[in-house]
Amino acid sequence: MKLLKNGKNILKPEITNVSEHGLWIFINGKEYFLPFKKYPWFKDATISSISNVKLIHNHHFYWPDLDVDLSIEILNNPDNYPLTYK
Repeated sequence: MKLLKNGKNILKPEITNVSEHGLWIFINGKEYFLPFKKYPWFKDATISSISNVKLIHNHHFYWPDLDVDLSIEILNNPDNYPLTYK
């Protein structure tokens, strides 16, 4: 499939599940699990705030209501990007 170089981005991330342990986000045929222990910014967030996620530049997730942003690279290679939360 050939995509237009300057075409509109139609990829949209989808939150497929939220549990007491974390959330799942689906994009471009792949699903990622974000456990609350590792991503505590989402733990007390509302479903509405978690579901309001944007994909920027086809590789960057942004939750405007929570002011959280994560790249797909971070989710694919979490050991390369240790997160600390204080």
